Amino acid sequence: METRIAVLSIIVEDKEQTAQLNDMIHEYSEYVVGRMGIPYREKGISIISLVMDAPQNVISTLSGRIGRLRGVTSRATYAKV
Repeated sequence: METRIAVLSIIVEDKEQTAQLNDMIHEYSEYVVGRMGIPYREKGISIISLVMDAPQNVISTLSGRIGRLRGVTSRATYAKV
């Protein structure tokens, strides 16, 4: 199956969702190339960049599930290659 490279940009405004978010990411760990998290304490948010190499439907599914969490936003950006 053809895979795509994507970066999921995730902004967490509700810290109570962190455990559920981490569980979701763990479910898809076979597709995760790397993860970077930045706590922005001054604004009370966390920013996560999640690099994935996966079929497009897998990336879209994870991004959608994350985006349905209260106080969490997720967007996917795809590489052209």
